[in-house]
This record gives sequence, C-alpha cells and structure tokens, in this order.
Amino acid sequence: MSKSYVSGPSLKPLLGDTIGQRFDQVVAELPDALALVVRQQGVRLSWRELAARVDAFAAGLLTLGLKPGDRVGIWSPNNAEWVITQLATAKAGLILVTINPAYRLAELEYALNKVECAALVTATSFKSSDYAGMLATLLPELVGATPGALAAASVPSLRSIVQIGDLTLPGAFAFAAIEARADADAMANLAALQDVLQCDDAINIQFTSGTTGQPKGATLTHHNILNNGYFIGETMAYTQADSVCIPVPLYHCFGMVIGVMACLTHGSAMVFPGEGFDPLATLEAVAAERCTSLYGVPTMFIAQLDHPDFATFDVTSLRTGVMAGSNCPIELMKRCIAAMNLRDMTICYGMTETSPVSFQTTLDDPLERRVSTVGRVHPHMEAKVVDAEGRMLPSGQPGELCTRGYAVMLGYWADEARTQGAIDAAGWMHTGDLATIDAEGYCAIVGRIKDMVIRGGENIYPREVEEFLYRHPAIADVQVFGVPDEKFGEELCAWVKLRAEAELSAEDLRAFCRDQIAHYKIPRHVRFVAEFPMTVTGKMQKFLMREAMEKELKGGL
Repeated sequence: MSKSYVSGPSLKPLLGDTIGQRFDQVVAELPDALALVVRQQGVRLSWRELAARVDAFAAGLLTLGLKPGDRVGIWSPNNAEWVITQLATAKAGLILVTINPAYRLAELEYALNKVECAALVTATSFKSSDYAGMLATLLPELVGATPGALAAASVPSLRSIVQIGDLTLPGAFAFAAIEARADADAMANLAALQDVLQCDDAINIQFTSGTTGQPKGATLTHHNILNNGYFIGETMAYTQADSVCIPVPLYHCFGMVIGVMACLTHGSAMVFPGEGFDPLATLEAVAAERCTSLYGVPTMFIAQLDHPDFATFDVTSLRTGVMAGSNCPIELMKRCIAAMNLRDMTICYGMTETSPVSFQTTLDDPLERRVSTVGRVHPHMEAKVVDAEGRMLPSGQPGELCTRGYAVMLGYWADEARTQGAIDAAGWMHTGDLATIDAEGYCAIVGRIKDMVIRGGENIYPREVEEFLYRHPAIADVQVFGVPDEKFGEELCAWVKLRAEAELSAEDLRAFCRDQIAHYKIPRHVRFVAEFPMTVTGKMQKFLMREAMEKELKGGL
C-alpha cells in the first residue's frame, strides 16, 4: 500500500545566493534587457536602470542609521517604488515588513509594533485609503518632527517615514530624497555588505491572520523566497524572453515572490498594469507589452473574459501563468485556454509560511489534473498527509497536509508558542488544510481544518474579526463565519448577541468597522440573535449557523 508521502527530486540545485547577489548577476548578464514596466506611472526600466535606483535607495536607507536586521515596513499599492524597496531592503540586509494596503489604523499600529519597525515606506493614498491622513492620526508627533528623528508614543520604535510621490507629510522624507542621499561613502558601505549578508538571513515578514488572536508575522529568508521564485519560474519555463503581467498585489507572496522573484531569477520582464486589479488595465497591459504570462485568482480571469471590450484585445502572446487563491472550475480553465491562449496555465498551492508555493501543476499536466488537483510537490520539497494523531495515511485518504523543506519559514516573529504549534519537531509545517495525495503524487485540497473564509482570494480568519467586534460596547458576543457567494466564493456573516438593553443596526456595525479593519473583513451579512447553537460543553457550532444562513439566503431573505 502506497503512503501519502512525496518528495521533489531535482537535477537543478538550490540557489545559495542572497537576493542581492542574484540580482547583481542578472544585471551583469542582461543590463539592457527590459526589467520593469509600471504602466500607471509610465515607468520602463532596464535591469541596469533598475539596479541604479535599487542601489541608490538601499544606500540611502543605510544613511538613516538602519542596520542589517532592522525592520522596514511598506504600506502601499503596486508601484515602481514598491519593487525598488523590496530589492533595496534585501541588498541592505533590512527585513521588509509587507503591510496590506487595505489595513486601517488598528491593524497598522499592531503590525508596526509587533515587529518594531524602524522605518515605514508609505503611499499617500489608494482608493478609499488615506494613508497620509491615517499616519497623521496615529503619529501626531510627525508635525514638527525632524525627518529621521520621529519619537512617537504609539509606535516607539519608528524613526523614519518615507513617502512615495509628492511629500505632504511633515516630518517625513520624500522617496527621491532617500535615493539622493546615496553618496560615495554610502555606496561603499552597501557594496561591503554584499559579502557579509547570508542567504539564511531573514529578509521578509508577511502578516498572516490566525484563527486565534492577532495576525502572525511569518518570517522568510533570502533562501526561502529566492528559491521558491526560481522553481516557480522553472516550472513555467521562464527565460529573458518572457514578459509577466502581474495584476496581483505586491504585499502578498503572489506578487513579491511568484511575481518579482520568479522574474528576477530568470531575467524576465515584470509588467504591472496598475495600482490594484482592474480587468481593462490588465488586458491593455497584456496586449501592449505582448505579455507571455498572466497571474491572478479565478475571479480576476473571469472579470477579464467577461469584459465587454475583451474581443478588441490581442492576447495571443500569452502562453502560461499562475492561477491560485481558490479552486479553478474546469469551464474557466477551458475558457482561459480557448480565449486567452493560456495553454500552459499552471495552478499553484501553498501558504505564506512556505514562501509560498509547495505544489504546482506542470506545463504537460492534462487539463483534468490542472482543475482537480494542485499538481505535484515542488522540487526539493516534501509533503505528507497525516491523521489527527500525526500518523501518515495511505495514498488517497484525506487528512492534514504537511510540508517540509527549504521553503518553510523561520517562524512567526516573536511568537515561539505559535511557531511550535505550526512547525513540529521534525520540521514539518502543518498547513491546517485537508488534502489527499494520490498514488501518482498529485495533491487535491478537499477542505479546511481551520475555519478560514476565502473571499475573492483574500484569506479571512473569523476570530480576528470577532475580536475586533468585541470592542463595540453594545456587543455581548459575536460569531463570524463564511457563507457561499456567487461573486466572491464566500462572504462574511456575523451573528451578534447584544448586551441587555443595547441597540445596534447592521449598518451601525459596518460603520464601526470602516477605517479600522480592511474592507474585505467587514461582514456583509449581519444577524442579531438571542442565543448561539452550542455543544453541551459550550463549544460554538458554527456549522449549524452556516447551514441556517445558507437556507435563509437561498430563500432570498
């Protein structure tokens, strides 16, 4: 009887470089090849031109007194400065802390303090997010502060704010001003660091929500994300001739690893259609730049295919890409192949804690495998499926998926207890996902152990939303869970028990959430209840709540 265990043998060795070392190699080999296109900014940079800006910004950061290992946050939608910051912090040995552009004050304050950020690179605004305004509220000491010498009561570790675009924040540096600080001494200091930094150094902290408590800071190394990007690109046969359209967010592993690192390791061009996803801008980018690869979650591909102007765009340059975030329906895959020429589309599976990809379909996998599974295990990675006691199951039987190998994070920043709860003594990362691995090594994700909600590709953990709602003085108890939704796959629902004599409407609850938590975490459905279904031991039975809501919603109520 075969077991639910697989490993990824490969003739291609792991890279032992830092991100900066690999970047410098690509620049030396392809100095004049196109590296970065950011269409909303009119930016077009060769690898040589990108390197000049990266090195200047990296050296400039060092002049602020930042040292290897210090944390630098970035709170911004997609733009050229984001990519420059990602590569510059890596070259300077600084740990980039990626902050969701949808975060509001409470979430931002928690993230900055959790990892003790010394600097923050920020956009001015994006959609409904007034970053400058929120920072002025959080850090009133900015008024009158000398740039680089901030002393804020709410975030004591924070010394420097760097603003992308026009400088409107008092006490902040303009992004260009940091680049301008790169004098000969600063550049020499940066060059000297390149032989000091090691590939196992932490280089990135990405916040990922948990089923209990506040978001956790998954800590990743050069080795983690550089190699993961490399093998993702190898799977799609990337070369310097490829041009990759990246409409997914950079703050997430999808953008900064599957996007930037896969391109950097292969000399492929990175094309960003806009600050955030827009189906028309994405189609325009693919056609204008003759992109060969396209990324997105299933809803993004649907939005492009269903756009009224879709037929006016020539997308025949496409051949491959990555679809991830949720299951791909077979009809959608057929449409992508037929209408978008994505004959070599791949499906990826993973998690932030594994850099992120541990399984991926290959270019020669049949269509049925690409829609019913997440492919086979990545090179140099191992995976197994275990029962509740941690025993390996026979192939084909569902259980918890565990992964092990170079891609597994160092741990959760300053959270040893939750790190030990996720990575066992043998180095296995427990994903919390229910999966099967068949006799041929293909993995299928069949459910979730944790009560996570996936809304349009965004992971939402109900406990985090519940803990925020508990702050409302009218709320005695609240339970949050997901219900099916045609557009987003799932939507958030909150059952609320009010305190005696208290009054609260659904709109009042949503207004309480606005500007405090990300928009996608605000419950769409709100119901006020007197009691919750519970077991005799007092455990909440969310599955009964979910079933009741599904019946109600199907009835059109």
